[in-house]
Amino acid sequence: MKLISICKLFDIKYGNGFELVNLEQCKKNDANSVNFVSRTEKNNGISAFVKKIDGIEPIPADTISVAVSGSVLATFLQPQPYYTGFHVMILTPKKKMTKLEMLFYAFCIAKNKYKYNYGRQANKTLKDILIPIQMPNEYNAIDLQKVNTLKENSIVKNNFKLYTNNWEFFNLNTLFDISGSVTTSILELEEYGVGEYPYVTTQATNNGIGGFYNFSTEKGDVLTVDSAVLGYCSYQSKDFSASDHVEKLMPKFKINKYIAMFLVTILNLEQYRYNYGRKCSQSRMKQTKIKLPAKNGKPDFNFMENFIKSLPYSENI
Repeated sequence: MKLISICKLFDIKYGNGFELVNLEQCKKNDANSVNFVSRTEKNNGISAFVKKIDGIEPIPADTISVAVSGSVLATFLQPQPYYTGFHVMILTPKKKMTKLEMLFYAFCIAKNKYKYNYGRQANKTLKDILIPIQMPNEYNAIDLQKVNTLKENSIVKNNFKLYTNNWEFFNLNTLFDISGSVTTSILELEEYGVGEYPYVTTQATNNGIGGFYNFSTEKGDVLTVDSAVLGYCSYQSKDFSASDHVEKLMPKFKINKYIAMFLVTILNLEQYRYNYGRKCSQSRMKQTKIKLPAKNGKPDFNFMENFIKSLPYSENI
């Protein structure tokens, strides 16, 4: 996939740089209320609501806010007009983009946050970060109506809380059939050409996907685990092909994307057990136990599903 600098696709400028203490705060639904975007990585970057300032128009909606210090590269599509605090940059597309495209680019930018910390800011280097020159066609399959519902005021819809004291341990091999996948080389995939099927690799970003090709060897609705490095786990909903060292966890229960997201999160907490000298092998996974919500001595999959559905933006999964 061809990459390009952010500055080639977006106009970049500093936000307002307001200090919140100098603004009149208000409730969200008050007249002339404006979102205040700061460097937080929570709540779509919104940390308060303030009164509109006479003579200063808010930054237009459908632009991307990027924190360049603090929570560096906390990146969000802003669906409503807003003001910003210090060290927040604004990205405006040079050509018209859909909300889906902008969400895709916000995701890509945020994935570069590992390069920064509180001592290394992104105010000078943001423009040079490389992102895909265009959004892959596969992402167009996402329901645009769901994207249009994106609002910073998405809230937890139910009061599900995680109290883990009553959770129980379950052997991984009682929940899944654990096996390897067929190894497919990138050279072979290039002969088939670009297509709809993910190519799952051992990378720990982008759901492990290294591209999309017109070839698959494995069935979807499984979890995949990197057995080469740190045991990164992801959910593959579609049929896929795989590189070397990609293991499969095939559920012995009826899985869906919500249950899968819950389990992936739990399994990725196990990464501390593995390193370059201690791989996440099939034999080790078959001996692994994970702690899960339980009911009558069995995993409570209904709770897992409802908990994920209760989270902000879960409708966009």
